[in-house]
Amino acid sequence: MTSTSTPPRKALSKIACNRLQKELVEWQVNPPAGFKHKVTDNLQRWVIEVNGAPGTLYANETYQLQVDFPEHYPMEAPQVVFIPPAPPHPHIYSNGHICLDILYDSWSPAMTVSSICISILSMLSSSTVKQRPTDNDRYVKNCKNGRSPKETRWWFHDDKV
Repeated sequence: MTSTSTPPRKALSKIACNRLQKELVEWQVNPPAGFKHKVTDNLQRWVIEVNGAPGTLYANETYQLQVDFPEHYPMEAPQVVFIPPAPPHPHIYSNGHICLDILYDSWSPAMTVSSICISILSMLSSSTVKQRPTDNDRYVKNCKNGRSPKETRWWFHDDKV
């Protein structure tokens, strides 16, 4: 018997499958600049390579995002995290969790994986410092056993970084 830190995911609904297939085709035709989808046979989990924008603190750096789609995507936001090592940023925790309102409270079904990626790259590009959130150690310690960032009550108070 094996144990995992995350509960098994429910299969995607037909609506979610259709939407993701459409987004994947659009991505292949017109990928967002600075991103590369790592092809797998799993429509429910995407791994995306992120390249830091030129002229920013993250220029010439590469990171990976993991996007897990819920059963009722796009009505429910996907879970988006950086696969460690995550970039040092005031809104990105060392465990890969991202404090960005569109991933939680401000999610809209009109958003796409591409729009999420562009928002994350914009957040990285506008940063003036490469540092972890001040509560990084406490937060990461409290997230043991694979707690999802969607279970966090985020406080979106700083849009200047």
